[in-house]
Amino acid sequence: MTHTVRRRAFVTGITGQDGSYLADLLVAKGYEVHGVMRRASTFNTGRIDHLYRDPHDPEARLFLHHGDLADGSGLRHALEQVRPDEIYNLGAQSHVRVSFDAPEYTADVTGSGTLRLLAAYRDYARGAGKDVRFYQAGSSEMFGAAKPPQLETTPFHPRSPYAVAKVAAHWYAVNYRESYGLFISNGILFNHESPRRGETFVTRKITRAATRIKLGLQKKLFLGNLDAKRDWGFAGDYVEAMWRMLQAPAPDDYVVATGEAYSVRDFLEATFTQLGLDWRAYVETDPRYLRPAEVDHLLGDASKARDALGWKPQVSFAGLVAMMVEHDLELAHREKTLREAGHSSALERQHD
Repeated sequence: MTHTVRRRAFVTGITGQDGSYLADLLVAKGYEVHGVMRRASTFNTGRIDHLYRDPHDPEARLFLHHGDLADGSGLRHALEQVRPDEIYNLGAQSHVRVSFDAPEYTADVTGSGTLRLLAAYRDYARGAGKDVRFYQAGSSEMFGAAKPPQLETTPFHPRSPYAVAKVAAHWYAVNYRESYGLFISNGILFNHESPRRGETFVTRKITRAATRIKLGLQKKLFLGNLDAKRDWGFAGDYVEAMWRMLQAPAPDDYVVATGEAYSVRDFLEATFTQLGLDWRAYVETDPRYLRPAEVDHLLGDASKARDALGWKPQVSFAGLVAMMVEHDLELAHREKTLREAGHSSALERQHD
């Protein structure tokens, strides 16, 4: 009997937005995907439940393992157990504003956590007997105050503990690549959104609130800096770039972006206009959402990824907004139905 040898991928942060889209992509390409998730008293697997099957099922392609970027020995054990061909490090404390309130935790998980995984990868790769490749998820926040447009050669100027930790992780990856001859690629991804984005991130906060306002479930939306400009793309497009980096002949660093920047105000305008509303009647500024150090303008130049990897974004800014509004309007309709049926507020806010 002939058995198909499937490529194995090891993904940290698999329960997040990017991890879920990457899992979709890899499973579709025939991979066996192993994801790391932190132990909690409740499951946080909503974004990947559609892929999960009982591990005893011969058709299962997604497997979950408890682990944490704060636990180096656990990461080593997981790599030896899974024996992957590709490693994608997407795990992090990734909320910029929260990083100001939890700087040490952010530094430990986002920065030092990457170093722990790189060290475990180096030791595993030495004895693996095969080519093992590593993707490190960087962020446009690393550029911070650098003048736009930003590309691979733009000096970093981080403006938050999260960004500083990502810069450290980036240079740890470069150092391990150069010191040990490992296949490690850094993806410097500009803002990427989707219906799976967490609701505390500004784009999803806007589309969730606007659709609830449309159906009379909410009256106001409170935001911080409306003038900040970001290069917003679709997360489903960006995980394709991650995968392509690890299929390339040699490791390298790549900016992944759309090349277009819009302000938070622009995102508000596009969202509320789609719903037939004037955002100015519902949005107020709350200084609690302002950052101690602001990042004014991020605009990526992804020419290198286009030329070397053949990658380019497929979803436009308008398409992204429409996608998110459509999804959240459906959620708002469900919530309204529950409310009208007399369900408690806990049930009203159920999500996919």
